[in-house]
Amino acid sequence: MSENISIKDQLKKLVELQKLDTQILNFKKDKEDKPRELSQLQERFNSNKQKTEELKKEVDTLLVKRKEKELELSAKEETIKKSQQQLYTLKTNKEYAAKLKEIDGVKADKSVIEDELIGVFDMIDSKKDQLASEQERLKLEEQKLSIEREKINNQIKEIDQALETLVNKRKQLAQDIESKILSQYDKVLDNRAGVAIVPVKNDTCQGCFMNVTPQAINEIKMHDRIIICQMCSRILYLEEDLGG
Repeated sequence: MSENISIKDQLKKLVELQKLDTQILNFKKDKEDKPRELSQLQERFNSNKQKTEELKKEVDTLLVKRKEKELELSAKEETIKKSQQQLYTLKTNKEYAAKLKEIDGVKADKSVIEDELIGVFDMIDSKKDQLASEQERLKLEEQKLSIEREKINNQIKEIDQALETLVNKRKQLAQDIESKILSQYDKVLDNRAGVAIVPVKNDTCQGCFMNVTPQAINEIKMHDRIIICQMCSRILYLEEDLGG
């Protein structure tokens, strides 16, 4: 860089550099947000998948219960059958009456089991319908997740390409800025949330919005040296002063 480049020219280049750095910072934030977006989608899918798995477990539990009830029912029917056969072997009315009472008790138990079994069948049908609906919804959600994942990955690639272009432009522009001024700018950039140079408007620093003294404004206009805000340390310039 030629040593006779003026402070005014340096400020112009710093303003251009700030525009590039703002774009770079925004792209980097976007890139950081993309994995979080994907993570939120994945977490929502995983949550719904877990609910579907729990629903399937409920169906499996009900199927086991149905089997147990069917075995209980079968056992009661077998008991009734055997007891009825035993009626023909009894010799006294008392024994016969007792056996009939016993059979009636087993039949009552059988009736209760049948009612319970009907209830289990109804619950199984209901849960199976819910499960089928949830599985279909989960399938569609998985497809959507796959599409969003591809979309976000493509967006990240586009951001990387844009960043590469901007970083190269920044390197080129930085070559025309005096090393001490560039070092000062970079230090403020790191310490002030990516904003190192700001205009003065209505006697106010547009970085921290504190008043800038008339003397400081006059020094900015003189272009003898870089003037910084006494409150936030950002480099100051006047937009109207750099227009020409």
